[in-house]
Amino acid sequence: MPNLTGPLFSLPTKSNPGSQSGMPAGMMGELAISEVLGKYATLTKLGKVFYTSAIITAPVIFSTAAQLGPMLWNRPGSGVDAHLLAVGVSSPTTASTVAGAISWANNTQATVPTTATALTVMNAYSGGGVSAMGGVFSTATILVAPTNVPFPLVAVNTGAITTGVLTSCFIDVGGVFQVAPGNIGYICGNATLTAGVFTIGILWSELPV
Repeated sequence: MPNLTGPLFSLPTKSNPGSQSGMPAGMMGELAISEVLGKYATLTKLGKVFYTSAIITAPVIFSTAAQLGPMLWNRPGSGVDAHLLAVGVSSPTTASTVAGAISWANNTQATVPTTATALTVMNAYSGGGVSAMGGVFSTATILVAPTNVPFPLVAVNTGAITTGVLTSCFIDVGGVFQVAPGNIGYICGNATLTAGVFTIGILWSELPV
């Protein structure tokens, strides 16, 4: 079979644009792939990966409209979906008095959230472009809080903090959560994690809808 050639570091203008003829496939029709670098290296090189973080005091329960984030609001007509790649949580500087979990939730949001505090967003590719999201916030009031149970990411207990102990948690969700235009996704608690102080970061990719 001859070598396959194609343009480097380019994305289709739409998702699911079709497949090239003559591509090698496995017994179930899957395409053959090779992960030469880390799995997000190509997306990062394309300038499509972004990150932010915030110090969050007492993450509130998912059903509360006034959220603490970090949160992604994808404005209608942005032309991109936000694919959540990973969440990072450092050990609390102040322990929570309530046991629970740092979690992920999402819902529709057609307009910019009110009482919003913007976060600085960095392109994971040094020198890359700016985010196409409508806003990335540490605090904001959403229009409609979800009533469904959020997805737990990191367990939080009420144990005392030991001096000199440093722990962190990096959760690779691999894009399973996505925020489409006109929607919002955010870090929250499955309960209000009273008094807990956490540094929480999110990593996401912005790809054509």
